Amino acid sequence: MNFRDEHDEREMKRFALSDTLIDIASLRDTLLDARAGACASFEGWVRDHNDGRTVRGLRYEAYAALAEAEGERIVDEALAKFEIVDARCVHRTGELAIGELAIWAGASAAHRDAAFAACRYIVDEVKSRVPIWKHERYADGAAGWLHPQPEQEKPA
Repeated sequence: MNFRDEHDEREMKRFALSDTLIDIASLRDTLLDARAGACASFEGWVRDHNDGRTVRGLRYEAYAALAEAEGERIVDEALAKFEIVDARCVHRTGELAIGELAIWAGASAAHRDAAFAACRYIVDEVKSRVPIWKHERYADGAAGWLHPQPEQEKPA
């Protein structure tokens, strides 16, 4: 492993949009740090159903400048709120097929609880605050835009 020390420069943005496949290994490598004893990550994939309908694929669109700024703000909040060493998040845009990775988030910390909490916070906040829109295509030929719902209102 190639650990960084706390004085290394961070060249990569902590939040990014991507119109290509997400390189999980490279993102994980950015979180390696001698101070970290844990890394938690989340992968959100395109599933084949939603609200009882068969999904054939989807497209994500974003207001890129605003999305990247808000995403960076969310990761900065996680760095301030949780005792983590570092964090990253990437969200796809464009056409995605069933099974493709749509979002990846990761956080490194001295201990796992902070890494898990920060990772969940980042994903939840990105889903609720970042201007990324999802357009699903269904097996019956219909299509529709989905809008995020607050967590407490989502069906079980």
